[in-house]
Amino acid sequence: MGFIKAFGGAIGGTFADQWKDYLAPMEGVPATAGLYPAVPRGTNAGRGENTKGSENIISDGSKILVPEGMALITMQDGAITGLVTDAGGFVYSSQDPNSKSIFAKDGMVSSLITQSWERFKFGGQPGSTQAAFYVNLKEIPNNKFGTQSEIYWDDAYLNAQVGAVTRGTYTLKIVDPILFIKNFVPATYLSEGKVFDFADMDNDAGAQLFNEVVGSLSAAFSNYTNDPNKGNRISRIQGDQIGFAQSLSKAVEDGYQWKTDRGLEIVKVAIQAIEYDEDTKALLSDVKKADALSGARGNSFMQQSVARGMQASGENGNTAGMAFMGMNMNAAGNVMGAMQQPAQPIQPVGLAQSQGVGQQVVQPTQPMQAVQPQNTQQEPQNSQPAQENQNADPYETLSKYKKMLDEGLITQEEYDEQKKKILGV
Repeated sequence: MGFIKAFGGAIGGTFADQWKDYLAPMEGVPATAGLYPAVPRGTNAGRGENTKGSENIISDGSKILVPEGMALITMQDGAITGLVTDAGGFVYSSQDPNSKSIFAKDGMVSSLITQSWERFKFGGQPGSTQAAFYVNLKEIPNNKFGTQSEIYWDDAYLNAQVGAVTRGTYTLKIVDPILFIKNFVPATYLSEGKVFDFADMDNDAGAQLFNEVVGSLSAAFSNYTNDPNKGNRISRIQGDQIGFAQSLSKAVEDGYQWKTDRGLEIVKVAIQAIEYDEDTKALLSDVKKADALSGARGNSFMQQSVARGMQASGENGNTAGMAFMGMNMNAAGNVMGAMQQPAQPIQPVGLAQSQGVGQQVVQPTQPMQAVQPQNTQQEPQNSQPAQENQNADPYETLSKYKKMLDEGLITQEEYDEQKKKILGV
């Protein structure tokens, strides 16, 4: 007892000429529907013993169409009596011993469905009439999620707790139609032949999925940002639909067993917006600044910062701001040239003047050691500039440390340590 396959694969245009009477999916079903009844097509003159033309009822000799991306389920008294996931045309037979109760595609989906069939298959002899339903095996789009308040998670890259309000959509897939019907679809949809639509606002089961996804978002963000294979950068989430979907799918599976108990799986996620709380915004701003101060871009930024400092000193008539470089106004003309070649030590003022670099001539009677006491006196003051003035501009302070590093006054390790303290990273 079961189904006999009449033909397989895609349905051609000659199908209507071959079968005048058959059952098929109802028309106008939304793409967000997960389950809906089969409906008769044609005159119903020769469709087995079901001469009254009842909706989604098949009997001996009934012909039924299974489109690509659909699963056909037959049920009696709440028990599943047959399953077809192969595309094609089938004839239901209650007498032919060669008929089958299950037709499943090859591959992983087949093995999952077969396991569920062996677990829930009908134990008795099916009656003469049974109800037929279609289950949507395609990606089901436009399932919304959103948080009303901040959610928080520990971010490995930022090394801190992060908070945000977020919203978006996801696509899900029914990977096991037997588990979906047995463990998730409410009985009223089966007994009354109603369409089970995930997007229906009156569908309590669909609303439950929404709540479970929202409850899993914090764990999903944590899964994503703490996975070293993802780069640990929160900025990648909005452009990584599949990667974040895997993190979200794992979170809902750990918390609510979507796949193992309900036959559901999240496939893709589209985050429409992430609004971070104020603390996280400040932290991300500092990280952006730290990124800007690294590499060639950082060197360019520091050159501009030093140039602005020189201009301000000149306008104020104050040369004390140049003391941290061990320079007076006679050496100011050399700074920008030295910044273009940070790997080379700055030449003493007297030697630079002898090569015609500066704008003023140093008196030959002035000893070169006269510059050294300025360096000796200023080093203790500038070795801790952030401690002396808590309100100092971090870029100006960091520029000073960069210059000291280029002059060999501090080591790379000392510079990196001060950079972390100033930027708070």
